Order: sequence, then C-alpha cells, then structure tokens
Amino acid sequence: MLSGVRTQPLQSGRGPLSPGSRAGIGAALALLALVSAVELADGRPAHYLALMAAAPLLAAALASWRVVCGLGVVATGIGAAFALAEGTTSLVTAVNVAGIALASGIAAAVAAVRQRQSERIAELSRLASVAQQAVLRPLGPQVGTLAVAARYISSTATAEIGGDLYEVMDTPYGVRMIIGDVRGKGLDAVRLASIVLGSYRHVAYERADLRAVVTDLDRAVARNVGDEDFVTAALVEERGGTLTIVNCGHPSPLLLRRGAVIPLEPPAPAPPLGFMPVVRPRVERLEPGDRLLLFTDGLGEARREGEFFPTADRAWRLLGHGTVADGLASLETALVEWVHGRLDDDIALVLMEYSGPRSEVTAAVPSWEVGAAES
Repeated sequence: MLSGVRTQPLQSGRGPLSPGSRAGIGAALALLALVSAVELADGRPAHYLALMAAAPLLAAALASWRVVCGLGVVATGIGAAFALAEGTTSLVTAVNVAGIALASGIAAAVAAVRQRQSERIAELSRLASVAQQAVLRPLGPQVGTLAVAARYISSTATAEIGGDLYEVMDTPYGVRMIIGDVRGKGLDAVRLASIVLGSYRHVAYERADLRAVVTDLDRAVARNVGDEDFVTAALVEERGGTLTIVNCGHPSPLLLRRGAVIPLEPPAPAPPLGFMPVVRPRVERLEPGDRLLLFTDGLGEARREGEFFPTADRAWRLLGHGTVADGLASLETALVEWVHGRLDDDIALVLMEYSGPRSEVTAAVPSWEVGAAES
C-alpha cells in the first residue's frame, strides 16, 4: 500500500529498553561519570555537584519517565555521597544535592508528558494507516487476466495518506481500473477520494458503458465539492484483450510494448470530474506481455533543478523487467534518487501486465461498443 511504514506506540517502561532510552541512559551516565571524575580530581570541598542535575534532564529528552527516575536517584545518591565525604556538609553543598533531587523530579515529569504525547502521535499514525487501507485497498497480484501492482509515494514523511486514489476490480464487463487525483490536500482531499472510490466500487459493477460510469462519478463529485474543486481521473477497462480508456483531465496512461513507450492520449480532451466531462473512449488491442502504467500528476511534476523526471524515456528500462511489483519498485527508486528525496506532491502508481485471454472468454464486447449499441 501507500507505505509499508508502521509506527508502534512507545512502551511504558516495560520490556526491553527502546533505542531512545538506551541513548538517554548512556548520555546521562557519561555526564555523571565526568562530573564525578572532576570532583575527585578537584578534592574537597565539592564545587561541581550542581552539574549532576543536568543528567536526568538530559535523559528526559529521550528516555521513559521510569528510566529518568532511576537516573535521578543515582545522581542524587552520588551527590549525597560527595556531601557526606566532606565530613561537615556546607550549606552550598546541601543546596546542590537538594537541587539535584528537584531537577530529577522535574525531569521525570517532563519525560512523562513527552512519553504520553509520543504515544498519542504513534496511535494517530496507526489510525491513519488503518484509514489509508480502508480507502486504498491492496491490489493484485492477479485480477482477471492482468497482473497488477500499485504503489503510493507520499511527499510527506509524516503522512501516509492523501488525495490520490486508485482501484482495480474484476467486473461482469471486464477488469476495470480507475486512477485519480483530488485537487487540494489534507482531510478534505481524503474525504473526497473516499467518496469517489465508494461510488466507483458500486457503479463499476452496474454500468456497461464507461461513459455512464463517468457520469455517475461526476454527479457524486459535484454533490460533495465546492465550485473550484474537482477530481482528475482515468478509467480503464480490459475485456477480452481490448483496452478501453476514458480520460477526465488526467495524465495519459503509458503503454509499454516490445521496448516502446506509447502515451495513450484521449481522442479529445475532457474536463475533470465535477465539471460535467463528456468523454470519448480510446480503444487499443492488447498483446500478451503488454504493460500499462497509470499514474497521477505528481510523477510528471517531479523535478530537480527545474528538470522534470524523464518518465517516458526511462519507463521501459525501469518497468519492463521482472514482475509488475519489481517494475514499480525500480521506478520509485529512480524517482526518489532523481529528486534527492524531495517530492512536491504525492504520487499514485498502478502497473498492469496483460498475460493473454482466458480460455473461457468468448466474443467479448468492450464497453464502448455496448454503449454505442444502447444509444
């Protein structure tokens, strides 16, 4: 799916120590050892005990509150030991030891607050991943006669979900696909993407003609957006080796055939969903081994130093080998390397490969012919 990253909530001090806790313990103990060494070298009376208060405060930035409490007890104990070694404890030394204890309590409270916030963020991230999977279901590896793989590349390291959408389904009218891009970002874009996908998952099974599917989706979008909102989309149907594509303001899919990359431009441009598009289908006859790449405009807009990623020029070398999942992995690696890891927009990718007609398929009629017959 969008991303394979899963964020687990921080443990509440039980079980193995986290890397952060180990780092915090190491830094705090190193500081205590350094201050102790300086005190021993300096002799009596103690002059640097107050510096030990920094140890639990340092650990609070990384470790759990239980670990911070333990380090505070150690720091306070070391300070008390130096104070007792003086024989007659001065007021300054006593105040320094009390300061260490007070700083340890403050550090433990800070660590507890930070830990609760970290656990909440981790839980929200987990819920976002669940929501993502509800909106964009896993695809493939085989749908009808097509090998299918999908990939979602987020432009934000802290977010795994956006307004790009895709779906592939085996329907009575053949294998049908949609890829789309909602204008805008954030929760509103996610909401609209879920509406489009929900509508598509219903009407793709009900409408014989892709143009009727587009009409239904346009109505769903128009009911749920403002005057300036829209959704670009490309709808694809494979039936009996015939590929039918309708395009609503979306980047044209790329057909990969015997080393060549062919952009499947629509016969006539059409506006996005939400602007009452009137689409004209493009029809292609597939050959076994053909691959089709569907993508959102984040791929076409990916650039470094003003130079756009050469998708068409590199598509065959990146996508024409191995499985379709291997091809998408290669494309993502090349893309991230090209932009030095900095993307301006999310990218949704779907790659399919046609393996040939099923033996039970007979005299299949593509949806555009069905629609023409009905009209």
